[in-house]
Amino acid sequence: MALTWRAVALAALGVLPVAVWPVPGTALAWGLLVVAACALDVLLAASPQQVTVQRSVPTSARVGTPTASTLVVTHTGARRLRGRVRDAWPPSLATDRVEGGLTPHTDPAAVTATARHDVDLPPGGSVRLRTPLLPTRRGQRLAGPVTVRTTGPLGLAGRQRSLPAGGALRVLPEFASRRHLPSRLARLREMDGRAAVQVRGEGTEFDSLREYVVGDDVRSIDWRATARGGDVVVRTWRPERDRRVVVVLDTGRTSAARIGLLDDGSVNTGGTRLEASIEAALLLGALADRAGDRVQVLAYDRAVRAQVAGAAGPRLLPAMAESLATVDPVLLETDWPGLVAQVRSRVSQRSLVVLLTSLDPAAVETGLLPVVDLLTGTHQVVVAAVADAEMATMRRDRGDSEEVYTAAAAARADLERSAVAAVLRRHGAEVVEALPAQLAPRLADTYLALKAAGRL
Repeated sequence: MALTWRAVALAALGVLPVAVWPVPGTALAWGLLVVAACALDVLLAASPQQVTVQRSVPTSARVGTPTASTLVVTHTGARRLRGRVRDAWPPSLATDRVEGGLTPHTDPAAVTATARHDVDLPPGGSVRLRTPLLPTRRGQRLAGPVTVRTTGPLGLAGRQRSLPAGGALRVLPEFASRRHLPSRLARLREMDGRAAVQVRGEGTEFDSLREYVVGDDVRSIDWRATARGGDVVVRTWRPERDRRVVVVLDTGRTSAARIGLLDDGSVNTGGTRLEASIEAALLLGALADRAGDRVQVLAYDRAVRAQVAGAAGPRLLPAMAESLATVDPVLLETDWPGLVAQVRSRVSQRSLVVLLTSLDPAAVETGLLPVVDLLTGTHQVVVAAVADAEMATMRRDRGDSEEVYTAAAAARADLERSAVAAVLRRHGAEVVEALPAQLAPRLADTYLALKAAGRL
């Protein structure tokens, strides 16, 4: 039995007769009256067991993209059904019933993802109910049961039952870095010879011949063509296509770290280092695919958590989003020798290997640094890491003695990360460190620079 506010109000009204006839029998009689009224209301209420529900949910949706769950509620009983239907979802699928609206960074603890719908159905009637959802976190989100609560004609009490309805929504990464793709594609077309310039350098594909000008590398002179024509000519080159790009996401314990403040200065309640790494991987994958390179993706800590291989063109980004949607940080140290073995088992020829990890000095010195030579000896390696925006705030605030000590600690941490980055560069790796919103475009720029220089 489920009581409503009317039953509570009716019981509270018992204060009046008790005040008029202040004897124990008055309170007892009023209590019995309330109980009898509620019991009668329950008996007259429609049975929730005679209700069927069918839930319809989209297969997937991106973080921050509104979607909806649809319930079809059908009443098969003989009495009129008055009540409420509750469509339950996890808190990370927040409904739009929050005052002031929602953003993908809304604190899940401050919202409810449960939609309640008032229904009034005649016997044999049905209704379609829509629950708006706004995904705020990646992952496979399972729907909860549908709870049907019916009330009697007096509105005092009723019956309640939870009905399993199934339903799951796969929340894909947001891919907010997509906005950087058009400008990088324009630069790619320029490099590829369709807009402006050709580049020269070792390891690129031959494009054409042109007359020598002062400043050209003498190693680019084509002596046979020069001998035939009489004028000194040089070869021009374009970035190679059909290269292999292996993007590796470190899903170990360092990927679970919160990355401080957002670009607008607000507190980031849901962003981890892994989220920024996924954004960077998606942008790089899209750019490399347009450049004609073959892209592979691997998420690893001590086991393979996700992998994408063999997808290209329109299939690549959906495959990456689907595969990375359910990847979560694992609170274990990354097995770097195992990670290197995974990369070497997938590619043997020279490739671009991008490691999306952390520049935490302790983790790098004991994990990545001892094995980085195994990769740089064969491949072009780029180590990309997310910088914590809160560290910049800590270095800047020096209002009192405590903040001065905090600023000193933050400055020392920066120096240690810079030293680690310098060591990695001496071992032949490129290092990219940027704030969360800037990591993806910075990594894309590094890829284009390596491609233009013929270092892939």
